[in-house]
Amino acid sequence: MRLHGTMQVNEKGRLEIGGCDTVDLARVFGTPLYVLDEALFRENCRSYRLAFAGGNGGVLYAGKALLTLAVCRLVEEEGLGLDVVSGGELYTAAKAGFPMNRVYFHGNNKTADEVRAALRAGVHRFVCDSIDELDLLGRLAAEQGRECSLLLRLTPGIEAHTHDYIRTGQIDSKFGLAIPDGQALEAVRRCLEHPALRLRGLHCHIGSQIFELEPYADAARILLAFAGRVRDVTGWVIEELDLGGGLGIYYGPGDDPPAVPDLAKTILGAVAQAAGSENLPIPRVLVEPGRSISGPAGTTLYTVGTVKEIPDIRTYVAVDGGMGDNPRPALYGARYEACLANRMDELVHTAGVSLAGRYCESGDVLIRQAHLPPVRVGDLVAVSCTGAYTYSMAGNYNRFPRPAMVLVRDGSAELIVRRESYADLIRNDVLPARFRPRKA
Repeated sequence: MRLHGTMQVNEKGRLEIGGCDTVDLARVFGTPLYVLDEALFRENCRSYRLAFAGGNGGVLYAGKALLTLAVCRLVEEEGLGLDVVSGGELYTAAKAGFPMNRVYFHGNNKTADEVRAALRAGVHRFVCDSIDELDLLGRLAAEQGRECSLLLRLTPGIEAHTHDYIRTGQIDSKFGLAIPDGQALEAVRRCLEHPALRLRGLHCHIGSQIFELEPYADAARILLAFAGRVRDVTGWVIEELDLGGGLGIYYGPGDDPPAVPDLAKTILGAVAQAAGSENLPIPRVLVEPGRSISGPAGTTLYTVGTVKEIPDIRTYVAVDGGMGDNPRPALYGARYEACLANRMDELVHTAGVSLAGRYCESGDVLIRQAHLPPVRVGDLVAVSCTGAYTYSMAGNYNRFPRPAMVLVRDGSAELIVRRESYADLIRNDVLPARFRPRKA
């Protein structure tokens, strides 16, 4: 397994993260356990902020990747804005005291209650996804006597080379307004005609786990060509251009993600060139990284419960977590690397084992071919790069409680998400009155 951030092997032959021995973390906090490397998370935030600072740029952390009260504070302290996609994410940001003038509210089907809450909270921008939502925003903003600043999300018709489930820039998508069929221009007209709406810019997001930079440049050119046409037709001049997130990270062999400065150079250069070609002022450029900030900073620790060898077929190593705390492998075949955190100095067995979860699904396999030393019951397995779309997508299938999360730095570990209890699992269950209470 490739080591990331502050990971190192200590004198006991154990994996350390943030100066904390992972064996000690497992003993104190239990497993499964999400571990977040604070130094690496901050470093990733800073790399984006510095790379885009010179081009009147802005960086919004995509909360859907990983959002907790503590994560909100880290993002705020590192000077980034925040992209939220639901009332729950907005509520989390508000409870953390995140400044609303740095919040952009996304989502392809915002409810009226969510929009009202966001208007009352004073979010900086709405990112509008459809004509119907535009009508809703205008009506509710007028009811509250507020002006609603927004971006329109467009589909630029770019099919980034990634998994179908995380490809979002193509015309056939549930997200955004298409340019070719006139929807995008109609949305612009409605914004300009509505007294409560203030159109600030355009947005697109072409997908996730992307390793090529040219699609970002293509998206910038397409959106600014559209902005030029809109200027000619309506007189509206674009102020902001938000090109979304999606930059890939290393999960395993074959993954070669571009560096953040290269992403910034590509995007800012393409925007400047396209704006010049359209005789437009260069807009403020925004990006929305999530995975590339939180992903490498996260590690999940598991305890091995069983080792089952099927001769001439495979060996299953079952851990005390699985698709409930990380559904990505089952959902779209996501790949990960792992190591034995308690025996880092032992030689890796080349044959490989299947790292399986404990959920009642045959597809609950975290890693099909995990190359580990010979595994024993009780070993501590660390799966790397799990900081994005694991905790945020976790569930309670089979009524398993969701894991705890700790923030590690300089040899100190702080709990930032408590482990769920069995009582938490039934907290929202309601027993109808006609069922008589039973004695335990």
